[in-house]
This record gives sequence, C-alpha cells and structure tokens, in this order.
Amino acid sequence: MDAAAFLEDLEAKPAALLTLLEQWPQWPHIGEGPIVLTGMGSSWFAADVAARRLRRHGIAAIADLASVEATMPPSTDLTMIGISASGRSAETLALLQTHHGISRTIALTNDPAASLPVDHMVLMHAGVEHGGVACRTYLHSLVALLALEERLSDVDLRLHERVRRTATAIAYLLDRRDGWLPPVLDAIEGPEGLWLLAPAERLGSALQGALMVREGPRRAADGCETGDWNHVDLYLTKTLDYRALLFTGSRFDADTLKWMLDRHSHVVTVGAEPHEASAAVRYPGDDDPIVSLLTEVLVAELMAAHWWRSSAALG
Repeated sequence: MDAAAFLEDLEAKPAALLTLLEQWPQWPHIGEGPIVLTGMGSSWFAADVAARRLRRHGIAAIADLASVEATMPPSTDLTMIGISASGRSAETLALLQTHHGISRTIALTNDPAASLPVDHMVLMHAGVEHGGVACRTYLHSLVALLALEERLSDVDLRLHERVRRTATAIAYLLDRRDGWLPPVLDAIEGPEGLWLLAPAERLGSALQGALMVREGPRRAADGCETGDWNHVDLYLTKTLDYRALLFTGSRFDADTLKWMLDRHSHVVTVGAEPHEASAAVRYPGDDDPIVSLLTEVLVAELMAAHWWRSSAALG
C-alpha cells in the first residue's frame, strides 16, 4: 500500500470512467429467480447498495457477506453473483464454490485472468490500483451493478449519461480540492475519530468512506445509515468530541443535524440541500442520487489521502 499512489488512483477516476463507457460491463442472461450478491469489504458495500436498488423494482435480491456460514441454498433458479476485484477473495471464492454447478454463478472482477468457480465473468475495467486500496474498483463495481439493474428492471437509468456526469463531478472536486478540502479538514480533525452518515440507498458511501480512513491513515472511523443513526449512534455526541461527515439526501437529515448541533458536534455536509454545518461540499449533479452514489465518497477518499500522506511524511 502506498499513499502517493493511492492519490494518483483517485486522480485517475474521471478518465477511467470515460474509458468504461467504451468497455461496458457485459452481463449474461439472468433468469427470474432470486439473486444473491456477495463479497467482502468494499465489494459487499456495493452489493448491499445494488440489492436494495433491485428490490425496489420488485426483483428478489439480497446481499450477504461471503463469510456467512450459509446463505440461500443452491438451486437451479438462483443466481449467485460474487464480487471480488482481485478475483482472489477466499471467502467469496468459497461461497461461489458451494453454488457452482447447481446455481447460476457469476463473478464481477477486475482481473480477466482470475480463475473462479463461475459460469460467467463480468469485468470492471477499473485498471490497476497502484495504491493497493480498492477505490476505483469500488466505483466500477457500482457502475456494473447499476448496469445489471438497468437490464433486469428494463428501466432506462440514463446510465451512460450519468457516468459522464459523474466523471465531470469527480473532476470538479479534484480540480477544486485546494479550495474546499482545507476547511473540511479543519472542521473534521478531532482526537476521537470520524463518523460518516449516508441514506440507506447510498449506505455504501458511509461504509466505504470510513474504510478509506481506517485503511490508509489508520484512523478511527465508522459508517452509519442516517435514519438509524438516531437509534444507535447519537449517544456518542453527548460524551465525545464528535466529528461527522454527512452525505445528504435522507429525509432524516434534519433530525440528525439537530442532535449534533444541539450538542456542539462538528458536521460537514456533502451534497445538495446544505444545512447549518461547520463546512459544506457541493459539486455538479449532487441533486441526482445516482451521480451522488458514484461521486460523493471521493470527499472521504481525499481526506484519507491527505491524512495518509501526512502520517507517511512524519515517518
């Protein structure tokens, strides 16, 4: 893992997305039976988002961590989709193996040479992540799973257009980081950790953002769903120097912010409908939930990159 290379991986996001438009993920035929999406870490975050979106179309889809003792039993009408950027995740390979030969098995991977126990492979085309951290592969997993949603639901998500808009939004944040990143870091920097919140439909942004802060700079961070925060996490605002990054868009934003601000927490909002906060980050397209899903985690990634490089410089 390398801090400087991680930043370069982030800076390559817009170009990689535009290349993806020419190498669009090719999904095989999937029947009308249930779908299980599985993976570990970032792959599971993407699976969770995708399964929730598919269910809104009436498609029977669940996301399960590949480390579960058991999930839905193998059957001829079930499709098991294993997500592994490297194609080497032991837990994902093992779960795919239990279904291969009975269920329809598909792998979503970034390595075309990977040997997987599957009937079909779908490629992410994210390129090599020289920093050793799953950042572009997480983004490309989301795009591939949105392409699957578009195909299975027969709903036009205008996905090519939204991917182009995402590339523009990411480039906007990268080009202007010297303006927005310092006040965000000033507001978020604290002695006891960072909490990230996102709506259920984009929960992966909070979980992935927190992982980036843990994985690179090795700082304490955790992700939570905004509505659920009011039931499971608000207690910490009373006892800790609470610092939060709120990806906006939940109908529970106002309740959450009230708790935080009443208890003098430091909050940075990312996205449309900015509220009273210590700092706010906006970007083109932040009123579009799909553009937000694909873009917003870059804010947390750039924060992590800054902290990681700073800690590396200190030795």
